Amino acid sequence: MKIAVLPGDGIGPEIIAQAMRVLEVLRSEGLNMEFEEAPLGGAGYDAYGAPYPEFTQKICRAADAVLLGAVGGPQYDTLDRPLRPERGLLGIRKDLGLFANLRPAVLFPELANASTLKPEVVAGLDIMIVRELTGDIYFGQPRGMRVNDKGEREALNTMIYTESEVRRIAHVAFGIAMKRQKKLCSVDKANVLETTEFWKEIVIDVAKEYPQVQLTHMYVDNAAMQLIRNPKQFDVIVTGNIFGDILSDEASMLTGSIGMLASASLNETKKGLYEPAHGSAPDIAGKNLANPLATILSAAMMLRYTFNNEAAAARIEGAVKKVLAAGYRTGDIFEAGMKKVSCSEMGDQVVASM
Repeated sequence: MKIAVLPGDGIGPEIIAQAMRVLEVLRSEGLNMEFEEAPLGGAGYDAYGAPYPEFTQKICRAADAVLLGAVGGPQYDTLDRPLRPERGLLGIRKDLGLFANLRPAVLFPELANASTLKPEVVAGLDIMIVRELTGDIYFGQPRGMRVNDKGEREALNTMIYTESEVRRIAHVAFGIAMKRQKKLCSVDKANVLETTEFWKEIVIDVAKEYPQVQLTHMYVDNAAMQLIRNPKQFDVIVTGNIFGDILSDEASMLTGSIGMLASASLNETKKGLYEPAHGSAPDIAGKNLANPLATILSAAMMLRYTFNNEAAAARIEGAVKKVLAAGYRTGDIFEAGMKKVSCSEMGDQVVASM
């Protein structure tokens, strides 16, 4: 298993270090893994003058999977837009064809009180959000800023989807729903946006191939409300790039902390980029305070989705559950009566649990 390791910026190197310790436990026991490290984001700009440098591109293209920390930092905010760290993230997604973003929102029972919602509303929460990642308004053309024919400045972005793009993400979502509760909610804004009316039409057509799956539809504004009102009504949600960006972050907070949320971005061959859902947290970078569990759980997703090793994935997830059950907490999920630990100490506990 060839794995490209991209620590990135901010807390990225700290959390990646703990995930690597967990993977090293498995490698020491005979799991055949090779790791190669490369810079992405601000680290790529610092080393090579580009957020997704050619050096990193070669390593990622040759790998079977990519494990990423986080990108971004205030020191890069004044760079020209093409050079900013976030462009590295968009670049690698496009380069590797990573069109399907999987964002599980799972509430560990031990963290029910960490959610800002009442425990009875979120207890037992287990949602999978499937977000289309390479189309929509983030990539549509034309885009940019200009002066119109009246001499006034204006800016534009284009929301666009092709039929093949919608069909392939729909198939991914239905496939995941088949392995879960056979419930799929497609989120759109078909009452206003032709792009998502088109989306809805194609999802309904793809549904004919999955008669066992109960398909429902919901407008994005209602979906945002329902995630707070009654989140357990959802099992699998499929939606476009911009709606998925917003809803997946909202869903992450139902679990108590975005520091607990893993993610996977897959291409058509199941090659994937695995990363925590949170950002680079520059305010705590280098202080050994970050929560590494989302990154560790992302490594588990890597073993499950790209390498089809359910046993190894479940073992990592089981170790995380044991550590939480024993009362260990980083600052973002700490509550009275628990044992507060640093980033590396949380890694110690997961490795010991392994």
